[in-house]
Amino acid sequence: MTTTLRPSGPIQSGADGAQRRAYDVCDNGRPVGSIELAVEPGAGGATGLLHSLRIDEPVRRRGRGTIAALAAEEVLRGWGCTQVCAEVGADDVAGQRLTAALGYTERSRNMVKTLPGGPPPPADGLTARPMTPEEFARWEEGAISAYAESLVSRGAPAASALRAARASHSRHLPDGLATEGARLEYLLHEGETVGYVWVARFEMHPGLTVGYVFDVEVHERFRGRGYGRALMLRAERIALDAGEERIGLHVVTANTPALRLYESLGYVPTRYNLAKPL
Repeated sequence: MTTTLRPSGPIQSGADGAQRRAYDVCDNGRPVGSIELAVEPGAGGATGLLHSLRIDEPVRRRGRGTIAALAAEEVLRGWGCTQVCAEVGADDVAGQRLTAALGYTERSRNMVKTLPGGPPPPADGLTARPMTPEEFARWEEGAISAYAESLVSRGAPAASALRAARASHSRHLPDGLATEGARLEYLLHEGETVGYVWVARFEMHPGLTVGYVFDVEVHERFRGRGYGRALMLRAERIALDAGEERIGLHVVTANTPALRLYESLGYVPTRYNLAKPL
C-alpha cells in the first residue's frame, strides 16, 4: 500500500500570500479520500490549515488517514509554513485520536448550550441597558484594537491583523447598533457599569445557527465578583428574547476561568481547534 496526495484542482491564491488547494488521497494511484490544504501568512512564518480530511469508509482503519495527514504536513512545510492548524468535531473520536497521536494540541474550542425556558433573574442591584450610539463608537474602536492584538498574538502581521479586525466588525456589525439581530448591552451594579456583552444571530457551523456571544468582558477592577456569570445569563436572556433555542461561543483553552465558567453554565464543545509546530 502506497498512500499519496494528488492535486485535484489548481492552487487558489488570495491576498497577502494566502493560498488553498484540494487533493485526492490515493492508494497506489486510486483515489480513496480527499483533503484540502490552505496557508495563511503570519509574522515569523505562515500557518498551514488542514481541512476536511476524509477516507472512504471501506478502506478506513488501515493507517491511510495518518499517512495522508503526515503527507499534508510535508506539503505545508514546502509552502513555508511553521505551524499547522486543524479543526475536529466534538463527536469525531477518530479525528481526535489521530490528531493527538500526531502531536496536535488544543488551542481553543467552540461551545454551545441549549437554552432553558428562562435564566434566573439577575441578582439584587444588577441591571442591563443597551449601548448608546456614542458609547458604541468608543467601544468599537477599542474592540477592534483588542481583536487585532489577539490576531497578532497568533502570528498575524500587525497591519493585516488590523485590517482583518476591521473587516470582521464591518461584516458582523455593518449597521452598528442598528444591525439586524445584534444586541450590545452594558451590565450595571447599582448604576455603575461593570461590563458588556455582544450577542447576535450567527451560523456557528454549517446548519447550526445560534444566538452567538461575539464578545463579553468584565471591566478589570470588577473581576472576580461573579459579574462574568451574570453577563452570560444576560446573554441567554437576549438570545431567548430573539427567539433562539441555543447559544454558542468560542473560547481559548488557556483561558481557564472562562472555560470553567462556560462548562458550569452547561455549555458543551462542538469543535476543537488544534495546532502543531512544523
